[in-house]
Formats: sequence, C-alpha cells, structure tokens
Amino acid sequence: MRHPRLALLAVVLTSAFAATSASAVDLVAIGKLSATASDLSGQSGTLENGVRGDLLGGVGSGLAWAGGTTFLALPDRGPNATAWNASVDNTASYIPRFHTLNLALAQTPDATTGLPFTLTPSLLGTTLLYSRTALHYGQPVGGFSAVPASNSAGHFYFSGRSDNFDAGTTSADIQDARFDPEGIRLSRSGTTVFISDEYGPYIYQFDRASGGRGRTITLPASLAIAHKAASGANEISGNSSGRVANKGMEGLAISPDGTTLFGFVQSPLAQDGGDGGRANRILSINIASGATQQYVYDNYLADTAKAYNSSEILALNSHEILVLERDGKGLGDDSKAVVKRIYKIDLAGATDVSNLSGEANLLPHAVPKTLFLDIAAKLLAAGLKNTQIPAKLEGMAFGQDVVVDRAVKHTLYVGNDNDFLPVTAGGLANPNQWFVFTFDDSDLAGSSFVNQTLPN
Repeated sequence: MRHPRLALLAVVLTSAFAATSASAVDLVAIGKLSATASDLSGQSGTLENGVRGDLLGGVGSGLAWAGGTTFLALPDRGPNATAWNASVDNTASYIPRFHTLNLALAQTPDATTGLPFTLTPSLLGTTLLYSRTALHYGQPVGGFSAVPASNSAGHFYFSGRSDNFDAGTTSADIQDARFDPEGIRLSRSGTTVFISDEYGPYIYQFDRASGGRGRTITLPASLAIAHKAASGANEISGNSSGRVANKGMEGLAISPDGTTLFGFVQSPLAQDGGDGGRANRILSINIASGATQQYVYDNYLADTAKAYNSSEILALNSHEILVLERDGKGLGDDSKAVVKRIYKIDLAGATDVSNLSGEANLLPHAVPKTLFLDIAAKLLAAGLKNTQIPAKLEGMAFGQDVVVDRAVKHTLYVGNDNDFLPVTAGGLANPNQWFVFTFDDSDLAGSSFVNQTLPN
C-alpha cells in the first residue's frame, strides 16, 4: 500500500462559512457510521455472549491520521456489556483489531447538522492483531474455549477475554493473550502502528499491513500489577501497586518527528491514590532506546470540584500535548454530559517523577494546564442536547489542513467509544461519531503546532 504524504492538503472552501472566527476553535462537521454494520474481519461467527464477532461496534477508543482523508480507528477489547459470565467480567473472545477508515471531509454544507462541512465516514479495511509466537490462553469457561478458532501456525490471535493469561506467572507477561487496546499512533515510516495495552501495561508495535506484532515496549515495573485475575474487582483488591484494572495505559501520542511516544495512564496508580485520585502519570518514551521519563497530570477541576480520568493525548510538537479530560456522562450512559474538555500542557522543564510515588509527593510537580477547547460547550452551541453528546469521547487526531475564506485552518477530529452498544439501555441510537474542529495558530496562545509527516 502506498502511504501518502502527511502534508498540507488543503480543502478550499467557499464563503459558506464566513462566520468562522479567525481566533476561535470551531465545530465544522459531524460524521456518523452505523455501529450495527459488519466490519471486514471475516469473523462472522458469534461470540460467547451471542454478539457477532464482526460487529463494527465502537471504533473510537483510538484514532490516528494516516494521510489525506485516511484514518486508523481502534476498538477496545470488544463487547462486554452483554452478560454471559461474571467470572470473566463478561468479556468475550473478540479478536482485537484496527480499522482503516475514509473520513471524507467535503466543502458542501451539511443539511442535517447545519454545519459548513460534510463528513462522510466509510470503512476501507479491518486488520486483526496477532503474535507470531504462541500466546497464553485461559481454560474453557461456560463451555467456551478461550483459544481463537482462527489461530494457525504463526498466527496466534490476541483476545478480549480477561482470563487469557498464564496463571503460573504473577506479573505482566508479553505472551499473555489478553489485550485491551486503547490508543493507536502511526510510526514515522507509515508501515507500523503503536498500540497501547491497558493490561500489561505495554506498548506494542504492529505491522500495519498484516497486523503481526513486532516489538514490545516494556514500561516501568511500577506500572505493572503483581497479581493477575480474570475479574477486575479481584485485581484491584489483590494489588497495592501498579495500574488499576481497566484504567491502565489509555492515551497514546507520538511526536511529529516520530521519535517519542507519550503514554497516559488513565487512573492514578494504586500507590498514587488509585481510581478517584488526582495524580495521573504521563510517560515520555524514546522509541529508539525505550528510555522513559514520567510526569504528573492533575486531573482535578476546581469548577466542578471533581477528579476525572482522561481518555486521550495528542502531541502539538515535541513537548506540548493536548489532553482529553471527560466525565462518563451523556449518550451511551442515558445521562447528561457535563465535562468534555481538551487541556494543553507543556512537558518542557517538568519534573521527572519516575522515583516518586504517592499523591502528596506527586501533586506539587503536576504540569500546569490551560483550557484549549470545551467540547461540550461547542456541541451545545451547535444545537446538540447534553443527552446527545457521547459519554465516552476517546479518540483524537489531527487531520489535513483546510482553507476557509483564504485562511489556513488546522483540523482536529474527536471520536467516541460506544462500548459496542448501537442502542443505549434507554433506547437511543448510539452510532460511531466524529466531530471535526478547526483552529489556527492564534488559538494556541503562543504554542507551536507541527503536524506529523511521512515520506512518500
């Protein structure tokens, strides 16, 4: 596959959006893709819970730009909202994958949304993720094998089942088959992708074309748990240090020059206060050497007097990062969205806290943050109700620049994770959605923006 240059590919617009502010982040498009469609994985059989193995479901856990209108979209470990066996937290043998999408942005005003751009998403491909060497799978549960039926010599597929680990080992093991992918970024060459795993936690590098795992980036031992369990509640109660179950390595960013990864731990580590605490960790990872530094992000918001777990990060340049901070309220939760915000932070000069632990010790070193975009406010202003704003905004990527009234604008895409629930418990349609915002350099308050580039 030819990898297009990630350069300035301008979509020239007419004066249809003359009202755009020259110094404000604007919502310009909303695109939707059915969550009931089949993906292109070929996994047409049903899972343990009766859900189709090829359900397109939720594809918004991660989002990466691949040039032009091509994006890579990441589901998480699959559908586990349908009860079938509590001993494995209702997780199923869904094979982790990423999708290649065309998010076609056109200058035609959207008659449905009233916005100046029309965003038309379509599915181009599905890539299943596997190991070339054997993995550790669990024992049958409820009469269902934990070993994917699609396995073959040299193709040992990862799985969403929470019991797919070696019960004989206590710590993280890269040969454990369980995999909960949450963030995806394209490498500098364009031929491989980095994907973060909440379980390990690890960052894996996969071949973009085949889905085969290559390199594993092992993160500091302080992030790992000592005692693995198929139940998240048992993992939490059985560990006094390491990542909190289901809230491990969540966000992933890559520097525009492709030399550094930034990982975001969704919840404070157990030794730092655990879920509900304030001191999240951001890791800076040198891709070539694997060397890491750790920094503190304070997820507390004074105006709501609450701490929030963040979903995604995105690099503006080599040291400044956007952080998506949110509540879990809105569409999908049958509640009202309140906090969906993007903050800007700068790691230049920040304190490396690799050798510190405990919230009281960490918070004095938290990096300052400034509000870049209040997503909920923009969506409400566009006419959405707070019950229509997705509860789980999790994917975030820059796209190609556009030109509006002869002014160059950068684009920011934000996607949702609908937890493989096409319809909420309250009966509301819950599709995959992407919200496109435009901004220019004046919106960055002095920060520089460098978009990722790839060779032809």
